[in-house]
Amino acid sequence: MQSQKQQDDRQTTMALCKLLDIEKPIIQAPMAGVQNWELAVAVSEAGGLGSIPCGMLSNEQIEAEIQQFIAHSAKPYNLNFFCHTMPEIDSQALRHWEQTLQKYFNAFSVSPPEKITGLRVPFDKNTARIIEPYQPPVVSFHFGLPSPKLVRRIKSWGTVILSSATTVEEGIWLQENGADAVIAQGIEAGGHRAMFMTKDPATQRPTQTLLHNLQQALSVPVIAAGGIATSNDVERIMQQGAAGVQVGTSYLLCHEAKTSPVHRMSIISSEKPTALTNIFSGRLARSLSDLEQLLSIIPARS
Repeated sequence: MQSQKQQDDRQTTMALCKLLDIEKPIIQAPMAGVQNWELAVAVSEAGGLGSIPCGMLSNEQIEAEIQQFIAHSAKPYNLNFFCHTMPEIDSQALRHWEQTLQKYFNAFSVSPPEKITGLRVPFDKNTARIIEPYQPPVVSFHFGLPSPKLVRRIKSWGTVILSSATTVEEGIWLQENGADAVIAQGIEAGGHRAMFMTKDPATQRPTQTLLHNLQQALSVPVIAAGGIATSNDVERIMQQGAAGVQVGTSYLLCHEAKTSPVHRMSIISSEKPTALTNIFSGRLARSLSDLEQLLSIIPARS
């Protein structure tokens, strides 16, 4: 017979699957720059929740991604957005970075970009207007939530709202401000840290610890993210009471992903060290820490 805890855990998982209208309690982490609707469709068709990263897309591109998804699948999907405040452009700092990176520009015979591209932009009313006709099943956010007015607007569509927390305080705030489920992003997670109530890396906790703490503090489902790469990892964290899991890096090796050959080689070849860095966007994100070693495996140009 199942123990009371096992029965409770199963009920929690079933509640999340019902909330998201999915068969398996697995969410594919949205990964800007290395995937599009194709990976999202593959995951959703397999019974999980496929995600489309929208933070680096124009409104026209977001709409095109939605149209491609619904043309290839009738399953639920998740649109992911950022909720940060855009910083002022520092021209002097940009020149400094161009000088710092000049040896790499020279090595690959390329020039610095003439204009800033690939910016991660926050969710706003214009984006809401674009996606409203589609009434997306799920919308997730990084770095908090949009304004209360926008949260109410999204909920009026019948859309489920997810967001990531890296501390208990962030999780409580998310629940109080409209999140239907909270993703516990442990320190092991790849990609950007979802920190929005602190800038101190010392506040960040391992996935298992954060999961337990958020479970004690919240009434909404808590989804575990960070360091979950294998079926054994999924089973282990689900036994700890997670309502579901969010998995990212493992999906980078799928043929539907747009991961570059160099990136794939690095994931497969070793246990290369990783570190938190702010060089990608100004926000802390996890990256391979040895850039020189990474560049050494890039095939030389003829």
